[in-house]
Amino acid sequence: MINRIRDIRKEKGWTLADLAEACDPPTTAQTIGRLETGMRNLSIKWMDRIAAALEIEPELLVRSEASAHPQIVATLGPSGPEALRSPRDAILATELGGDRPLMVLSVETGSGEYRPGDQIWLRQINPDEAARAINRDVLVPRKGGRFAFGRLIDRQGTLVGILPPGAGQKQQVVDDPPWIAVAEMLVRKL
Repeated sequence: MINRIRDIRKEKGWTLADLAEACDPPTTAQTIGRLETGMRNLSIKWMDRIAAALEIEPELLVRSEASAHPQIVATLGPSGPEALRSPRDAILATELGGDRPLMVLSVETGSGEYRPGDQIWLRQINPDEAARAINRDVLVPRKGGRFAFGRLIDRQGTLVGILPPGAGQKQQVVDDPPWIAVAEMLVRKL
């Protein structure tokens, strides 16, 4: 089995010290480093502890050596692509966890910047957190099993204003939605 602690930690932008401190009880960066490199045995107890700190499922910390897994081999910066010192596992957004549900909006007809075949990955937030989603694309449930999708442009009391992505469309106002899902990732085939 291959240990993926380092890949997941780096994908979240955490240092060894960040992860060590997030563990309950806290541990040392040196211990995390030894677990990542295999210098220390990754027991089920350690897997549970580290997974809880990273807010993921423990089984995501390891993968089989027999199966191929997508690798990050380079980064694209202002001076062009640059090779990484060593490839690392590509971690899907769904594997990074989080305490809020993820959902996907499948685009069948192009609208605004979205093309047919796109998938828009969204994460649910509570309506009282709408201020952090202003000027972001959101999916909001409406009465009768319908939805509003577009840029969240306004929040007044229980009302949220959504501007659909297509040109010339009118603002939609939804009263007291049970949740708002904020776009986090766009998946587009080339």
